[in-house]
Parts: sequence; C-alpha cells; structure tokens
Amino acid sequence: MQKNIFFTTLMLLPMLLLGQKQLALQSPSGALKVEIAVGKTISYSVLHQGDVVLDSSTISMTFTDGTKWGVDPRLTKQEARTVSGVIASPLYKKAEVEERYNELKLRFKGGYSITFRAYDDGVAYRFEASQKKPFFVADEQAEFRFPDDGKAYIPYVRTGSSSSNASFEAQFFNSFENTYHVAPLSGWDTLRLAFLPVLVESAKGKKVCITEADLLSYPGMFLSNASASKTLKGVFAACPKEVQQGGHNMLQEKVLTREPYIARFGGGKAELPWRIVIVAEKDAELADNDMVYKLASPSRINDISWIKPGKVMWDWWNDWNIYGVNFRAGVNNSTYKYYIDAAAQLGLEYVILDEGWSVNKKADLMQVVPEIDLPELVRYATSKSVGLILWAGYYAFNRDMEAVCRRYSEMGIRGFKVDFMDRDDQQMVDFYLRTAAVAAKYHLLIDFHGAYKPTGLQRTYPNVLNFEAVFGLEQMKWASKVDQVAYELTIPFIRMVAGPMDYTQGAMRNATRQSYRAVYSEPMSQGTRCRQLAQYVIFESPLNMMCDAPPAYLQEQECTAFIAAIPTVWDETKVLDGEIGKYIAVARRKAGEWYVGGMGDWSARSVEVDLSFLGEGAFVAEIFRDGINADRAARDYIKDAVSIPANRKITVAMAPGGGYAMKIYRKADSE
Repeated sequence: MQKNIFFTTLMLLPMLLLGQKQLALQSPSGALKVEIAVGKTISYSVLHQGDVVLDSSTISMTFTDGTKWGVDPRLTKQEARTVSGVIASPLYKKAEVEERYNELKLRFKGGYSITFRAYDDGVAYRFEASQKKPFFVADEQAEFRFPDDGKAYIPYVRTGSSSSNASFEAQFFNSFENTYHVAPLSGWDTLRLAFLPVLVESAKGKKVCITEADLLSYPGMFLSNASASKTLKGVFAACPKEVQQGGHNMLQEKVLTREPYIARFGGGKAELPWRIVIVAEKDAELADNDMVYKLASPSRINDISWIKPGKVMWDWWNDWNIYGVNFRAGVNNSTYKYYIDAAAQLGLEYVILDEGWSVNKKADLMQVVPEIDLPELVRYATSKSVGLILWAGYYAFNRDMEAVCRRYSEMGIRGFKVDFMDRDDQQMVDFYLRTAAVAAKYHLLIDFHGAYKPTGLQRTYPNVLNFEAVFGLEQMKWASKVDQVAYELTIPFIRMVAGPMDYTQGAMRNATRQSYRAVYSEPMSQGTRCRQLAQYVIFESPLNMMCDAPPAYLQEQECTAFIAAIPTVWDETKVLDGEIGKYIAVARRKAGEWYVGGMGDWSARSVEVDLSFLGEGAFVAEIFRDGINADRAARDYIKDAVSIPANRKITVAMAPGGGYAMKIYRKADSE
C-alpha cells in the first residue's frame, strides 16, 4: 500500500562538455548528488556533501543480436519529478516508511530508458525497455569505481572447492552464506566472486553499501575485482540450458550447461533491477536503511489480514534432542506434540517440521514418513492455537508446486520453509516469484532458506516473511574456528540492509570465547545469554525461530518469557548507536512498549544508553544484563526493574561477547 504521494516536476538543464551531456540530480536535502555523463558511453558519479564517494562508473547492456544500450547513446527525452509520501509497511520494522526522492528518467533512441533516483541516504538506477519482440540480454555492465583504495567488507562466495581459483561458473552454485573478509579493494581475491550486499569505505570514512532491489525476473548480481583495482564489476549467471537433479538428498538442481545469455524477455515493457548505492556518514545509519523496501514493487496481495508473523519453535538446530519424556525423541508425532505443547505454553505462533517428515531422497512431498500423521498433528496444533510450517527441499517443492500448496493448505498447514535453491540465475529468481504467488493463492507463508539475499520480495508478496542468506547460528553446530561474535556485529550494518534474515537465534547454552566448541547435537552460542536475548530486538526477522530444545526453554522460564513476548514486526525503529564490528544498540516500538537491544564485541565495556526518544512521562525498564561472572559462565545474567531517570540515560556493563535487552513501558501502565 502506498499513500500520500505527491509529484512535482524538476527543471534539469543539461550542459555540453567535450561532446558530452552532463546532467545532475540531487537528493531532496541536497546531501547527495548524482552526476551523469552521456557521451560515447553513459557513466555516473555519486557525491556526498561535495565528496566523491563513487567515481565515474560506466553502465551499459549488451544483447545477443549485437545491440548495445549505453554505447553511442542518443538521448531523446528527459523526464524529472519529485516524490514525497509515505508507504504503509505493516509487516516491516516500522509501520510507515517515508519516501522522498528526486528522479530523472533519460529516454534513448532504441526503445530503452535509464531512471536515476536520489534519496537522502542513497542513489539508485535501473534500465527499462519497451520492445515489441522478444530480446535476450547477453551481459550487463555495472561498474562501481571508488576514488580510493578503501577498506571493503567482502562476503566471498563459498564453494565446495578447497581452492580460491574455482571458476565463476562453479561459484554461481552457493548458499550465500559467509563471514566477511576485510581488506583494501586492491586486496580483493581476483579469482573470487562476492555476493551482495558489499560495503566499502570511501572518502573521509563514509560507507558505501552496494546492493539491488526489485529482482523479479533477472539474475542476481555478484561483484568481482579481477584486476585488483578500485573498480568493482557486476557478474551475472547465464540462464540454465540443461539441469540435473542432485545435491543434498536429491533436492537440489545442478546446472550442466548454460545459454549464451543472462536473461530473456518476451517483449513489451521490462524493468530491470535497481542498482543501489547507499551512502552513510555514520555506521548506525546503515542499520536503519529502507532503500531496498522503498524500491521494491508494491504489494500484489490486496488482503494481507491472513498473514501472521510470529515466533517458531524449531526442531532442527537442537537435533530433536528433548529429554525428560517417556517416548523416544525424533521425527514422530509424540515429539511434535511435545513441541506444540511447549509452543502453546509459551504463546508462540508456530512449530516447524524441518527436514525428515517426508520420505528421504524421493523429492516427493506427497510421501510422508510412517512415523508422522500430519492430519492428526494439524488437528492437535489447531486445538492449541499453534500453526504448523513444513520444510521443503527446492526440487521437491518445484516439481509440483501447485498440488503441494493446495493439498497442505487444505490440510491446515500454514506455510513452507523452502530450502536448497543455492542459485540466483533468472530461472531461480523466477522460481521465487512463482513460489510467492502460488503460496499467496493458498494463504501460505514462505521462509526462503538456501537463498540469495532479499531484494524487496517481502514487500511485493508480504507472505514471504523471511530469508536466510546469512551465516547464521546453525553454523555453531560445526564451525569450530569462526568468530561469530564479530560477525554478529557486522551483519546489522551490511546483510540486514537488504532485508530480514532468518538468523535462528535463541540458544540457551552460551559460551565464552575460551569455552566455545562446535557440538552438532547440543550446540551452543558464542557470547552471553543476554546477547541472545538482544538479538531478538536487533535482528529483523518477522518469522523468528526459537532454535533451542523445548526443555531448555521451559527450564529457563525468566529468559524464555522475555523472548516469547518480543514482537517480530514493529511500529517504529531507532538505531541508537553502532560501529561495525564493535557495538550496536537498537530500539524498536510496538504499540506503547519499547524494546532495546545492545551487543558488544569480545571486549568488556560499559555503555551509556540514551533513551531520550521516550519523550515526556515516567517509564520503567525491565532489563536483562550480563552477570558479574558472565566472562566465565556466559549464561550468567541479572534481571532488574528500574525507573528511567529524568536525564534518560542508563549505563549498562557488558561482558566480553556480551549484550543487554530491555523492555520499557510507562510507569502508569505497570500499576
């Protein structure tokens, strides 16, 4: 839904310079400026308060018939406008998103145009086509040339190869999960691709985050630096020609050969994805950026009243490892009734049946293992006001999507967690769109795992509540050497810029840096208990997992009750403070209650939390903070209830790998 949008025209006067037309577009506040040069090629630069943060970067399109857009272009028309309004966003981190930008559309001979937009926190451009006949995109030139050899946060593609010299083709098949390699642009591994978003430090320490939005029928963009220069270039997987079932439990699809093009269009109007350049002076600004959401296509679902975000009691991370019961725990009805009972007791909305409920290696979601009686589980869950979500491997879900959705919707299943896509070529991107549409038809929620980063599909189809595309807590089951605490203080400023992430937090076994070890069946988190609580506030996740075993939560009722009560969508969000890799503090409001979460690195620290956003009145805070011995026993915590002082400042001490979480409400409301 979009409302209160006002349009005005802008007067933009092109200048001729050395045979080029020079055009400029400023953001509403004037802080950002895009300079566009149209000559033998088309290029653009981005300036922030006069500082060049992205130097002259060339863009073009090449087609299989030899046609090129952006080479010897002939500009035929310019159209400018200003937009100011508000987007209603009921399933997001804020109830409304302010939308203010200036736009310039350049039309060229040959039936194409390029639209530039300048917001106060970033710029974007996209190609658009109006062709009568089908056309095939051979390649796209998307350059991002930086003025300096700045520090880059690089999420390299991970492949099955032990060597970094795997071909680009081999790297296209990946899970979009990795930590960040931090190095100057010139230190980029020339043989490796990175997936988006990518962050680069530019002029005067200003941060530039590159990502994309409105990816609907086009391959996702990777970035490469094959020349170890200051220029990053877009790389795109070609359309699959021959594919073969295989991979994990025969649920994936391997590409055997590819077409000589990256995208095909049937003619008519075609809008390519937005290329986004977000600019921030302060790191905290990145953690509350809305550009991907703003640039996504509006909702295609008119009535969203059936879409219910919430928390999920999850089985896979804890390996169905429950205890204190008189039945053998595992993938069976007795175990899932136990999960349902726990979810009902805690007031959780959902229980997920992860991999194992359907017959293994058959890639057929109609074949259910004999230990599971799904209709009975649905009846039982419904009687407890708990919804069930089913895990589905990509190949099994794709082979008969309509029948699967129809059958399980009629049974009473509430949604699917679809996994192991592990690609983002045009064919796979189309699968996401089709999944969202078919699931919406049957009132089913979708959580994409083994997925590329979000690009705004959650706005276009709000039944798509979450995406993985993150090196999540599941890695703690097997990753023995990773610094997850550092990673958790990086993703709010980079990965979360793209949208929600299914990080799957909630561990009740918590470890210090010295005591952590990878344990598959009884995994633990790095950092303190309070850090896990804080992540339910800090990480954006409309469908949010509680990853640990039900007995662990039932035995830790104080922390569990706090987690269970935290909303998953919000009316207002404020990032209070933050520095990449060191510290972050986020406040979010739902109705009349505020939640605040903070996390720190492996250094013990004392932080002053500024709560001046609360405004007038008397407030009480329920605070979970690290205990005095949390540096030795990471599960140690203290729960306090304190009145917020008149100066609205609270000091909180955090242990190494620590955190804090608080719930704030008006004092009158507590009496």
